[in-house]
Amino acid sequence: MLEILSYGFFQNALIVAVLASIVCGIIGTFVVIKRIVFMSGGISHSSFGGLGLAYYLGLEPLLGAFAASVLSALAIGTVAEKGHERSDTVIGAIWSIGMAIGIIFIYMTPGYASDLFSYLFGNILLVSSVHIYMMLALTAAVVLAVFLFFNAFRAVAFDEEFARTMRLPVFALNMAIMLLIALTVVVVIKAVGIILLIALLTLPAAAANKFTKDMKSMMSLAIIIGLASNIGGLMLSYALDFPTGAFIIIIAAAIYLFSLAAPKR
Repeated sequence: MLEILSYGFFQNALIVAVLASIVCGIIGTFVVIKRIVFMSGGISHSSFGGLGLAYYLGLEPLLGAFAASVLSALAIGTVAEKGHERSDTVIGAIWSIGMAIGIIFIYMTPGYASDLFSYLFGNILLVSSVHIYMMLALTAAVVLAVFLFFNAFRAVAFDEEFARTMRLPVFALNMAIMLLIALTVVVVIKAVGIILLIALLTLPAAAANKFTKDMKSMMSLAIIIGLASNIGGLMLSYALDFPTGAFIIIIAAAIYLFSLAAPKR
């Protein structure tokens, strides 16, 4: 089985597995602590509209996913902070509209859009070198942003009222977290696809949260759990000839279920 490591496509898949583990471990921690899983789902699923539009225009689908994710993140963040409508209703609408737009543009595009199935369900083995460079840049941006503003992000994640008393720009920080989620969506989308993405974003962090309440430790443990899920799912799917994304999520879910039964700390 080790001979597969000599192939370029499998080496690319391992790189994506590591990058996805890093961004999901870091950003997933904020998602779990702030309890914004539904918001993250809205951002990830609305990216399908950008994928469909980019495919229709003959552009790189990941660029379309990036644009749609950022726009939906800005919209959801603004509604959640300043909107008068129920945020869950607006998020559900953005979620559904994004998917509907994607379906329409794919239907309008001549031919069979077989490549887009890898964005829906994930196929980490089809990641190209161009995708690798894009994901490296986005991962670096996420890590740098969290490193520079960690204390401010932590204050907003745990207690927004306390953050306001400290005169922190709470709205701007919340919007920044939404944008970081959008970047994470683009990094992870090729690994497990839009449909399963929200699970990889939340399960490792949720499992880590059962063993520690310190945010830095939680991020580190979530990254380790993500690595175990991604690399384990990749190896098992290759050995058994099954879809990679599904195996990644099954392993992550198994670790989360184990964490529920483990003694709390």
